[in-house]
Amino acid sequence: MASGSELRTAHEGGAGLSAEDELSGLKAVEQRVLWLSAAIIDHANRVRPNPSGLKVGGHQASSASMTSIMTALWFHSLTAEDRVSVKPHASPVLHAINYLLGELDESYLTTLRAFGGLQSYPSRSKDPDPVDYSTGSVGIGATAPLWGALARRFVEGRFGGAGTGRQYSLLGDAELDEGAIWEALRDPMVPGLGEVVWVVDLNRQSLDRVVPGIAADKLQGMFAAAGWQVITLKYGHLLQELFARPGGEALRARIDAMGNPEYQRLLRCSADQLRERLPGNGSTAAPIADLIAPLDDAQLLAALRNLGGHDIGALTDAFDGIDDTRPTVIFAYTVKGHGLPTEGHPQNHSSLLTADQMRSLAERLGTDLDHPWEAFADGSPEALLCAAAARRLHRPGHASHQPPAVPADLARPAPTGTGNTQQALGRVLLDLTRKAPDAASRIVTVSPDVSSSTNLGGWINKVGVWSPSEHPDWFADDAETILHWKERPSGQHVELGIAETNLVGLLGELGATWSRWGQPLLPIGVVYDPFVNRALEPWSFGIYAGGQSILVGTPSGVTLAPEGGAHQSITTPSLGIEQPGCVTYEPAFAIDTEWCLLAALGNLGRPGGSSAYLRLSTRPVDQSAAAVPSDPAARERRRRQVTAGAYRLRRHGKPGVTLAAMGALIPEALAAADRLGALGHGADVVCVTSPDLLFRALQARRGLAEDPTWILDQVFPADRATPLVTVLDGHPHTLAFLSTVHNVPVTTLGVTRFGQSGTIEDVYRYHGIDTDSIVAAALDLVD
Repeated sequence: MASGSELRTAHEGGAGLSAEDELSGLKAVEQRVLWLSAAIIDHANRVRPNPSGLKVGGHQASSASMTSIMTALWFHSLTAEDRVSVKPHASPVLHAINYLLGELDESYLTTLRAFGGLQSYPSRSKDPDPVDYSTGSVGIGATAPLWGALARRFVEGRFGGAGTGRQYSLLGDAELDEGAIWEALRDPMVPGLGEVVWVVDLNRQSLDRVVPGIAADKLQGMFAAAGWQVITLKYGHLLQELFARPGGEALRARIDAMGNPEYQRLLRCSADQLRERLPGNGSTAAPIADLIAPLDDAQLLAALRNLGGHDIGALTDAFDGIDDTRPTVIFAYTVKGHGLPTEGHPQNHSSLLTADQMRSLAERLGTDLDHPWEAFADGSPEALLCAAAARRLHRPGHASHQPPAVPADLARPAPTGTGNTQQALGRVLLDLTRKAPDAASRIVTVSPDVSSSTNLGGWINKVGVWSPSEHPDWFADDAETILHWKERPSGQHVELGIAETNLVGLLGELGATWSRWGQPLLPIGVVYDPFVNRALEPWSFGIYAGGQSILVGTPSGVTLAPEGGAHQSITTPSLGIEQPGCVTYEPAFAIDTEWCLLAALGNLGRPGGSSAYLRLSTRPVDQSAAAVPSDPAARERRRRQVTAGAYRLRRHGKPGVTLAAMGALIPEALAAADRLGALGHGADVVCVTSPDLLFRALQARRGLAEDPTWILDQVFPADRATPLVTVLDGHPHTLAFLSTVHNVPVTTLGVTRFGQSGTIEDVYRYHGIDTDSIVAAALDLVD
């Protein structure tokens, strides 16, 4: 297969144009992209009917600062195997380019931010035209190509078909304030990703103001220290030519030393004002004044705006000169709103051009406001450029491989003795390597430096650690070494640094390989459950972008009694219910964990599939309490109930109350049932494995969803409806909805305060989720 550099060399001259004609054509395409992006936003806000009167929005200025960069990239540099993450507010530019390439029908240009139309920000799953990465949450879209590069390498090395190609991020300079950027930059995996290219739109403005000190030199130093190639495009050819004349060094020094607000203010000046203000004061004022005196007004105004990020020639030279042996960052100086009447204004972030301004812009750019979507004339250099780019960027379809069959049950005898659900995770993964090797071969586990403490040690010893090249295990002959760290291209575990945002960013990209290259993976990420909150936003965004993965939060809850309040998760059970595109499970027993994990794996890597979140525990539980039926048909019925959300664990002949418990609290619920029985109050015990699926079933029963409802009839039959006590190691409202299945009285027990250190007994008592509290709550309902 051709390398990225070979593909780039092959497409040079593909339009049949000389270098001079290509540059001229690129400039014309750039102007049309500027017009189309502005017109797409203008139509959405000023032309399209808007009964509510609410502002539709859009970012004409933020789009304008990116038009040169994106024109040079798409119409000169990109190959079909490259992928690009586009900063959120430049989505109209992406749609304009796709329109010129024939990838977007004209009818969509009038639908920005309309229902079913072009999305506010680029979306892989919702936009009608090609989008490589969903963006919108600042920092997450910028870092996604790092994890996309790793996912591509993993797939190509193990299965083939993912090819080569660069992974570009186009991001705004204000986005560099996000901590996710620097967490990703410092991950040990990143310095080896030579296919990664970031282009920073250095327009020196944020939403509200001109940034007083962007400290570009400091940022460049931080990237260089991380092992990146740093390319700076500060000045374009017009300014470079001025700098070479007498007085030019004084002008360069004046602009270099100028604060961002002063420079932006100069952009708002007329030519006469500029001649007065630009020279400044002191000994360099006269040489600068003499330098700019011969320039006519148009030349002077154009020169001041001729930053590197708007110079097509400088941009194409920079893209052509990238060293693919290490990651690259290009700092491209730009003007926010470049080419628009609002350029450089500190409040132009979401400002919209008036009808008169749009008409003037159309006249200057050679277009027509009344016919805004006109294409280039056939045979023109611009049309040839667009056609050549469309041919070069055409992506042939990938053969789609079906994900391997995942068994529903590994047919092991039900565990006995004492064990916990976290241990079951590692055991199931090892069992799959023996009983379902095809499925196991597609599994890739990811963790942020917590592999051994989350029971992945046996799995890692079996399959090895993924690395682009093989490394010696210097502790292989150490008899005291339990976890063997064998790094090799065939490994199936990826170990990142400790940042959880990196973990879930990689999970999202590993979970999207089925739709990118037709190669499904079954990715599982393991993180301490208290830190699921930290990882939730990027993981949610990965799901939104089409990534299907399993996130395992373990250990969890206040059951981590000695760890204290900082390591005790409270809200995660309800977050699992609330997350779209995800099924949440919290099994109580090892066999339940096996069945839930297998069900979750079977939902990955396919159209219509979904992600899953498993909340596991390290609490030792008597596994015989699961009372798994020995009869095969009865066992299968139990399995189906477990994976549908709940099962009746204890059935009393004459129940007066139902105890619905989840996860680590099952032993307390069973003990409470025994004590209530001794007091003359029969109690059913329901083991909830997925409040998420039960809630969906309840919604479907009410006609608000299309999920199956049979589980409610089997676990909560109407003839056994009794007052209800719910209890879990998490916030009590998670299970409160269960009372509405038959509108029975309910008391919800759970954790509503920050935790304390202590024994499990002490901590459960403190939060009111111990056996005494369950008994007392039940008696209040029935006595």
